[in-house]
Amino acid sequence: MSKKRILVIDDEKNLCTVIKACLENIGRWQVLVAQSGTEGLAVAKSEHPDAILLDVMMPDINGMLLFQRLQENLTTNNIPVILLTAKVQTVDLKEFSQLSIAGVISKPFDPLRLSELVANTLGWQF
Repeated sequence: MSKKRILVIDDEKNLCTVIKACLENIGRWQVLVAQSGTEGLAVAKSEHPDAILLDVMMPDINGMLLFQRLQENLTTNNIPVILLTAKVQTVDLKEFSQLSIAGVISKPFDPLRLSELVANTLGWQF
């Protein structure tokens, strides 16, 4: 069986480094990184990852708009998306629940448990 591939879309370079290290070393998955919404959309279209971890607040294209663009594109609309966000107020969670996302992981998160959280959210073996 081939290794799962996850695309991380987040504008925080240091956080991307931590996420990539955790998912590769603990989860044993291949991790692609995009540091902007525009880059993330292009990578998702060309690489078709098994899942996407998407930051909600980014400067060029926010996560909600990027999620909408992913859903509108026939090559990316079936890729499960997990939102990474510090926005975990009730109103935010209600908004997220209206979307066809796979789940939400709140920031800050325990890096050592990230692979487990992703696997549980997506129903993957871990």
